[in-house]
Amino acid sequence: MSTDAPHYRALTWDHPRGYNALAAAAAAVDPARDGLTLTWDRHSLEDFEKHPIADLCRRYDLIVLDHPHVGDAVAGQGLVPLEQLFGADEIVAWGQDVIGPCLSSYRYAGRHWALPLDAATQVMAYRPDLIDGPVPVTWDQVVALAGRCPVALSLAGPHAALSFQSICVALGEPPAEADPERFIGQETGTAALDLMARLAATSPAAVADLNPIGILGRMASGDDVALCPLIYGYVNYTRAEAGGHPLRFGDAPRRAPGGRPGSTLGGTGIGITARAQVTPALLDHLRWLMSAGAQAGFIPDHDGQPSLRSAWADAGVNDHWGGFYRDTAATLEAAFVRPRHPGAIPFQTAASALIRSALTDSRPHGAVIDDLQDLYAASRQPGPAGQGER
Repeated sequence: MSTDAPHYRALTWDHPRGYNALAAAAAAVDPARDGLTLTWDRHSLEDFEKHPIADLCRRYDLIVLDHPHVGDAVAGQGLVPLEQLFGADEIVAWGQDVIGPCLSSYRYAGRHWALPLDAATQVMAYRPDLIDGPVPVTWDQVVALAGRCPVALSLAGPHAALSFQSICVALGEPPAEADPERFIGQETGTAALDLMARLAATSPAAVADLNPIGILGRMASGDDVALCPLIYGYVNYTRAEAGGHPLRFGDAPRRAPGGRPGSTLGGTGIGITARAQVTPALLDHLRWLMSAGAQAGFIPDHDGQPSLRSAWADAGVNDHWGGFYRDTAATLEAAFVRPRHPGAIPFQTAASALIRSALTDSRPHGAVIDDLQDLYAASRQPGPAGQGER
């Protein structure tokens, strides 16, 4: 193989879960043997959540993205669909092998736009040594526990809207699912805000501005948060060396025992941009990252969270990471997929700001739900008010 192999620039997010495995895999590439070289750059979690996807597609050959960015990326013609790069049988097999909706979340306008390398969703995080009583299963039990122990909500950045959507799922109405034109009904939306307001009233002020990484780090290093009922899981916090006390993770709360755990899908996929000069060597590298061996070995060994169901069920992986995968798999299998239309990210940002205000002011929650619907409807319109639906 020639040593003048093509070089690919790639971008992921700056956290061990998002970077270490990809960087280690790139470092192991031998250009003469593998036919490519690859460099992974990093940007912050906040940039990952809000930076315009079209700009990143112009600057990089591979980008790690979250599924709500897909609509904007497709509208800007920034990504190449997997159907142009991989065989139909491969895509079908990945769809069957990944856990939950990890691949289908990247299906938009009839095609798939990213490989689901990393799997995550909102789950419950807690400190067993600080919990007064059994770990809650339902939202009523979470509220009861908050009267005895410090229970925190994750509300900073987009997470107020994400937690709101997850509670609506648990209450039986996934947003925008039955009717894509309606974000959420009055009864369910008001009940979700009422529940959030009760918990926000006692949520420790010190975590109000922290992202999930910040909250989990505080839970591990201090004693002022015993439980967070909805937070994106980071497997590295199951280990004491992540910053102090090991955390445990469990399924997201349900409305009633046996009900659906309400959770909004996170995780990331690798998209191949329109600027990339795609070669068989690049596709083989991506295939290896998605292989059963890499998913159950290399990726978790380098702080990543695999996307294959077989890796989540692997006994060795669970033994090494405190049962994280086994204890949260049911939530991921049932996770809610957010709206992905162009304009979904600005809507998510505006909705979060509105919900945070609603938790502290005295406006009737029914009026807040009306405002959420107006924001959602505007995000789906073409022109300056929104990016339009495709």
